[in-house]
Amino acid sequence: MKFERNKTGRPCPAPDLTAIDRAREGLIVAHHGIAVEVLFDDGERRIVRVKRNSGHVVGDNVVVSGEVLRQLPRTTELRRRDARGGIHLVAANLDVLGIVLAPRSPSGFIDRAIVSALVAGLKPFLVLNKFDLEETAELLAPLESTYSRSLPIFPLSAASGSGLAPLQLFFSEGHRGAFVGTTGVGKSSLLNALCPEIDLKVGEVSNYKSQGRHTTTVSTLHALPGGGELVDTPGFRDFGLVDITVADLAEYFPGFEEHGQNDCRFSDCRHRSEPGCAVNEMVKQGRITAERYAAYQEILDEIEASVAESRSRNWKN
Repeated sequence: MKFERNKTGRPCPAPDLTAIDRAREGLIVAHHGIAVEVLFDDGERRIVRVKRNSGHVVGDNVVVSGEVLRQLPRTTELRRRDARGGIHLVAANLDVLGIVLAPRSPSGFIDRAIVSALVAGLKPFLVLNKFDLEETAELLAPLESTYSRSLPIFPLSAASGSGLAPLQLFFSEGHRGAFVGTTGVGKSSLLNALCPEIDLKVGEVSNYKSQGRHTTTVSTLHALPGGGELVDTPGFRDFGLVDITVADLAEYFPGFEEHGQNDCRFSDCRHRSEPGCAVNEMVKQGRITAERYAAYQEILDEIEASVAESRSRNWKN
């Protein structure tokens, strides 16, 4: 045992700082802007203060030493571009992304979210909420026709609980995911249906240092009762494309999977009017509908315009 002298000059045991400074690995399960909550393997939770723009997000695996966090390598990052063009890192180390739909969801939203998820290394799936409504039920057939070969589709009603079981079983396979959906699709109701205690937990966490409910919490991670984990991301409604290239779109656009990029004569084929384009041939044969091809071209135009604008900006600078 080490000794040090107190003010009287008498020897006394030195404080043992081992337990305080011992580095421990944990998982960030909540972010409050200036503090994060870390969950350790033994179930202990601890609040650690961070800078507001520290770069840490929910889902990060970290090493905690005292009041210092060291981020471990990420497997995936979920990012989104807001309506003003700003890019935000939403969560880390997810493996699935649920795209929540309801009647009157914006055109093109599904395809943008699917492509963004696949580029980020996430497995997308669709949730058709409010399936107990007649106008919603009518959406299932066209959705299955377009997307069922590409990804899972879960028709359900968060309000009544009907259809929740298949989605719960999906998460129980060990998935960690998040939901994205525009205003009015019932994302909050779905979160509460899958994780009934989510309101209580968010309320408790948000009261840290008397902060109001949801006023500072960026996102929180919750373990689902039947297995799997779900990240609650308040305000995550828009999903603009982030760093999506023409090549990404050509490879991952849902409905174009059958052709395979190698079937086109040119490896960098944009599927416009290039000779030997497999997609154009499938459109002529009716294997890809004109509507799907038009949806692809709309996003392609958007990406190409963004690239041209970026080049012009860089040239002027």
